[in-house]
Amino acid sequence: MSQIDENEKKHSEKYDEIKTYLDNDDQIKFRKNYLDMHFYDQSNFYLSLSKDERLKLYTILKPNEMGDMFDTIEDDLPKIPELLDEMDVKYASEMLNYMYDDNAADVLEHMDKSHVDQFLSEMPKNDANNLRGLLHYDTETAGGIMTTDYVQFDQNLTAGEAIKLLRKMAETAETIYYLYILDENEDLVGVMSLRDLILQKSKTILKTVMNTDLITVNVDDEQAEVAQVFRDYEFLACPVVDHSNKLVGIVTVDDVIEVIDDEAQQDYSGLAGVDVDESINDNAFKAASKRLPWLITLLLLSMITATLVNKYENLLAQASILAVFISTITGTAGNAGTQSLAVAVRRLATDEIDRSDFFKLLGKELLTGVLTGVVTGLSIFVIVGIWKNNFVLGLVIGLAMCAAITVANVAGSFIPMLMSRLGFDPAVASGPFISTLSDLTSVLIYFSIAGIFLQYFVGT
Repeated sequence: MSQIDENEKKHSEKYDEIKTYLDNDDQIKFRKNYLDMHFYDQSNFYLSLSKDERLKLYTILKPNEMGDMFDTIEDDLPKIPELLDEMDVKYASEMLNYMYDDNAADVLEHMDKSHVDQFLSEMPKNDANNLRGLLHYDTETAGGIMTTDYVQFDQNLTAGEAIKLLRKMAETAETIYYLYILDENEDLVGVMSLRDLILQKSKTILKTVMNTDLITVNVDDEQAEVAQVFRDYEFLACPVVDHSNKLVGIVTVDDVIEVIDDEAQQDYSGLAGVDVDESINDNAFKAASKRLPWLITLLLLSMITATLVNKYENLLAQASILAVFISTITGTAGNAGTQSLAVAVRRLATDEIDRSDFFKLLGKELLTGVLTGVVTGLSIFVIVGIWKNNFVLGLVIGLAMCAAITVANVAGSFIPMLMSRLGFDPAVASGPFISTLSDLTSVLIYFSIAGIFLQYFVGT
């Protein structure tokens, strides 16, 4: 048994033990064992309970203890509204108030407005205003993923004064690894790490030792761009400023990890032509309604391919052997196009390539397509020539395969790059779309080449 499996077994046994304490109403043992667990394990235990068991839990745990655990629950969990609805409004409001602002705002995003107003009305005015401010931002921007629980100091403070203040602020701050320095106009002018602060002499003025080479993100920047900043600079947190350079919050690395996961899901959804984040609670009709638009679009495109095949009906009638290899050519070209698409989308998503370097990438993909096409074409040329004892037929199949792969390879790279330059999400150029498009071009190439050598297939 692996260590991971061993850990899961221990957790399962621990959950059973704690659940026994809950069922027996042994509050002392329950609290001791439950609160000793990691917050993530607490949340897994909580989510495994029935509604009646959760209602009992609310009478045992304080709102701040629930808040610590709720910070680790995925905010897009379908049952989040149900969980908050079953709590007493005052209890839920206190719990939300103890959560980090960004996490609380993410939870409230999934509630209807009347419930949100109800929860906020029970909170202290300043805390409620902070949450309202966060709810105002688009969820996929820096403002939407930032927190207002950070540490800031005036630039004229001494290191000793800052450390004393930090002890008071640390309890409510989401992170204290970076300390943000403001001037008298409350503009962000510098940053210090916690390590730099504690190494200073107590009378050192912050503005004389702070780092003024600031890397910031704007409140309206897309979350994918924010994630790229973290990737480039290996930050644990990054300041978020408004258009007046006022510090309005920070983005922490835990939120960026969620962003990276979300972006990966979106990219995969695009490549698959379906929402891979589809809820297990969605009924069949809802699931079908999400998938049908793509399927209908691709069906219409495939009809163009069918029409093209029908146009060459006379050619197939004269040389029926050609029909045997249609799926081989279209399938291989589709696979090549999807490979090229996946690489291009990945490069664009991570900014591995400069979007302006359009023709350089196309040239590389063209050469790659030619090389893979030639090797694949030669292989099928030999196979078909020996199999059908007709190397002219093998030549037709090989040439068509080579050309189709080359075209599909370029299209798989060109389409997402074009979409990116036009301001659209490159993942929209999905794998099924590229496959259907390559079917169309492959059939056209195949029959055009076959038509040239028609005399060699009459009667075959």
